[in-house]
Amino acid sequence: MKNVILIWCVFLLGSFSAEVEKTIWISDMDLSLIDLEMGQAQKNKTPMGSPIVISGQTYENGVGVSAPAKFLIELNGTGKQFSAEVGPCEMKMPARPEGPAPAPAGNDKKATGNAARPAGDPMGGGARVMPSMEFFVLGDKQVLWSSGVMKSGDQPKKVDVKIDGIKKLALVVVSVSGRGPFGGLAAWGNSKITYFGDIAPKAISGKIVSGSIPRILTPSECSVPKINYPKVVGATPGKPFIFSIPVTGEKPLKVTVENLPDGLSLDSNTGILSGTSPSKKGTYSLNITVKNSLGEAKGTIDLKVGDLLALTPPMGWNSWNAGGMTVDQNKVKAAADVIAEKLRGHGWAFINIDDGWQADKRTDNGELLTNAKFSDIKGMSDYIHSKGMRFGIYSSPGPQTCGRAIGSYQHEEQDAATWARWGVDYLKYDWCSYRQIQKDNSLEELKKPYFIMRDALAKTNRDVVYSLCQYGMGDVWKWGAEVNGNLWRTTMDINDSWKSVLGTGFTQTDNYQNIGPGHWNDPDMLVVGTVGWSANTKPTKLTPDEQYAHISLWSLLASPLLIGCEMDKLDGFTLSLLTNDEVIGVNQDVLGRQARLIQKGDDYQVWAKDLADGSKAVGLFYTGVAEAAAKDPVKMINWGDEKPETAKLISIDFKALGLSGKQKARDLWSQQILGTYDGRFESEVNYHGVVLVKLSAAE
Repeated sequence: MKNVILIWCVFLLGSFSAEVEKTIWISDMDLSLIDLEMGQAQKNKTPMGSPIVISGQTYENGVGVSAPAKFLIELNGTGKQFSAEVGPCEMKMPARPEGPAPAPAGNDKKATGNAARPAGDPMGGGARVMPSMEFFVLGDKQVLWSSGVMKSGDQPKKVDVKIDGIKKLALVVVSVSGRGPFGGLAAWGNSKITYFGDIAPKAISGKIVSGSIPRILTPSECSVPKINYPKVVGATPGKPFIFSIPVTGEKPLKVTVENLPDGLSLDSNTGILSGTSPSKKGTYSLNITVKNSLGEAKGTIDLKVGDLLALTPPMGWNSWNAGGMTVDQNKVKAAADVIAEKLRGHGWAFINIDDGWQADKRTDNGELLTNAKFSDIKGMSDYIHSKGMRFGIYSSPGPQTCGRAIGSYQHEEQDAATWARWGVDYLKYDWCSYRQIQKDNSLEELKKPYFIMRDALAKTNRDVVYSLCQYGMGDVWKWGAEVNGNLWRTTMDINDSWKSVLGTGFTQTDNYQNIGPGHWNDPDMLVVGTVGWSANTKPTKLTPDEQYAHISLWSLLASPLLIGCEMDKLDGFTLSLLTNDEVIGVNQDVLGRQARLIQKGDDYQVWAKDLADGSKAVGLFYTGVAEAAAKDPVKMINWGDEKPETAKLISIDFKALGLSGKQKARDLWSQQILGTYDGRFESEVNYHGVVLVKLSAAE
């Protein structure tokens, strides 16, 4: 009997001491730590906010990502099993939540329907599935499971992996065949971990980070008065004109202008010029003086009245990277407030709404209305103009925009007239669903819709900077000026990854011949600060060094500088990136040259740009060997024991730059003289960073 009791007690003790198996869904972890190609991972949705659908099968539970994607999970050896169903996602845009705004009082025009919408393909029509990819489950630097290459439309693959004893688990998706305009969408459907013990698996950062501590290199803004860039502005005769003279210094400032043309007036307290541009073509040199209690500065800005606008690359803000379709009138006005207060004196001039402002229907006579998020667009335009800045808007030559809003197809003149009444100064015209309309891929068909809108804009009474957004098709840089384009996209959309910066900015090597004052290559917007293509914005994934490199390259390329961050979340580091007048001066140089790639190695590049004063701006970039890491999923993860990347010595011979004799080097970010160099310039450059210098003949 005693033996029976003893056995029973041992059984009971063993039962109570056995650990209970538990489950945690991946979708319940901190998804902000998933490092994506574009956007933010979302619980039970794709990064675009659409349902998770793999080959027609919808998953109510899962995590949607864009490839390449990487996620690191701390297991502490308590894991038992990882399971999921994986595959490329169908890319179906979510419905726009906002309906049309009510017509203003006294407006009895009835709204009418528009053409049927496609399912969200930004390049034209129908549900779009993303490129092929491969899924990996890694444990402690070993591949535990891989899917093999999965192409769009493949049935989901089941994952069932034992993870006993594994300390760190990584989930990786590698893009195999490239990416679409919104990235390669993928999903870990019904993904979960079973484990034992009281310590649940948790997400940790698996991003390889270098240069993660922000170093503010830009000197503090001077208290004494200063006249900044741009030094030239264009207008056509007899049109409404507004321009804020870029001045900084301790306020209050007093601005005066000699030789002010008839039709223009100056607010001496703000430096805002407004009125009507001269009716006679020519160059009007504005002799400017700015004073405060500490001193004064004098300088000249040329107003060139002729046939060209955007004589230097446009500088401003665009709403798309700061919230996508969710941006509203309050967000735009907040951006205008911050830019007027902190950036206007450094040349930032445009406040541009991207997609998502349109009502669902036109009126009976075909006029555009705004949706409820933009209930007073004319008032908002007036507000922007009152701040001394210019107002931009967005549309498409097709029946729908990329976000499935109403496009301008067959309403081009009507829309241009509407925008003119609203006071629009800038138009981004995005290809999107025009692919449904085009007859073929001939150059004639690529040009056609842009000619139509060119003529429509010409019939208005406004100077409208014309931005062609068609992703470089047909080598747009060779013919963009022919349709009066002032700037034209040369790439697909950028995102806040180093890979994307490499694939957009660093590919601008063979399109420099046809750019200059009035005509600029556009590798897309800036991705510094707080960004996101939905309401879920987060600090950029670019490291501080990557952000310095990003701004430096765009300045060397004479690219438009369009800020894509939430301006009401502007931090000191981002502000320092956007207010360095010597770096901006490279971008706004009146000669209007685009930098050339001078030297390239496996992990570095040197770019150089001719400047109007005879000097050269030179950027030394430590790009890293991106392709090697992209092909090896294990190397994509920061497992925690990697050695940090060190700086690299990069050297450039003066002969390669077309220079001779001794050259004085000035660091443009710190605005300090580095010394005099003979025969070559060299410097240590941080990983994914830059050294940006101006070389000029030593006296």
